[in-house]
Amino acid sequence: MTKVRIGTRTSRLAMAQTKIAVSLIRANHPTTELEVVPVMTLGDRLPLEKRAELEGKGAFTEDLETMLAKGTVDIVVHSMKDLPMNLGSGLVIAATPVRADPRDALVSREKADLASLRPGATLGTSSIRRKAQLLALRRDLRVSDLHGNVDTRLRRMTELGIDGIVIAAAGLERLGRRDEITEYLDIDEMVPAPCQGTIALEAREDDRATLRLLEAVDDKAVHIVSICERSFATRLGGDCDIPVGFHASFEEPSLKLVGAVLSPDGSQVVRHVSEASSSDPTAAGEDFADQLLRLGGRQILEAISS
Repeated sequence: MTKVRIGTRTSRLAMAQTKIAVSLIRANHPTTELEVVPVMTLGDRLPLEKRAELEGKGAFTEDLETMLAKGTVDIVVHSMKDLPMNLGSGLVIAATPVRADPRDALVSREKADLASLRPGATLGTSSIRRKAQLLALRRDLRVSDLHGNVDTRLRRMTELGIDGIVIAAAGLERLGRRDEITEYLDIDEMVPAPCQGTIALEAREDDRATLRLLEAVDDKAVHIVSICERSFATRLGGDCDIPVGFHASFEEPSLKLVGAVLSPDGSQVVRHVSEASSSDPTAAGEDFADQLLRLGGRQILEAISS
């Protein structure tokens, strides 16, 4: 095989995820020559205050997908949570390696857990999903918008004097900052975003050599739950930023499913837990989304969009 070029964003987290992918490919194909191609996407080029204005997820992925479609690179590494539901034409998710911890994590300046934070404490997050669930758990909290990569958010927590931040545990762990986690938030109370902690390796669907290369690094269980979680997200609005969480875990032959739909202020919450067969993860995710809608999620989402 000729040299395989791997496209990635330039952030420290993206590069850490790419390092994981490269090590897995090399472990299975030690003679294959790999070249990492760092790319500053549109989202990376924008200042922090402008990123809040972005709609959808494409600003961080479109440049990479364009390079992949043109053949400038052969593989693209994504955080699957940030990958749009509709991939570029002729592109596929070829592999999903072992998943990191999917939970959200609290990093508190005073090393307090969520229950012990002072009354009226301020937490930073850029996620409407996290904000809604935090307020559902503690109505007294103040939640402020906080954008940027992992390092930036941790630094700004100190600079702004806020009490803590809520962020994906996977990002902290992959950057070697696990020790800064004050508390891992339970999935049943703080339901993660679909595919949180999952790496997606994207390739061209007609590039058979690369697809064969990536077969060895694909984790069957992660692939199944990723299909389920992305089908759920697609059913409820795909790339829209809405206060919805969903997590699937593979317990062969079943999938354990946990989901929630909330009003942005956390005053209304619809939670649901169920099991489904893993034989059709697409249907499992779609059916679970429909169940949440019937239980009251539709009214909440319609109120948000009106």
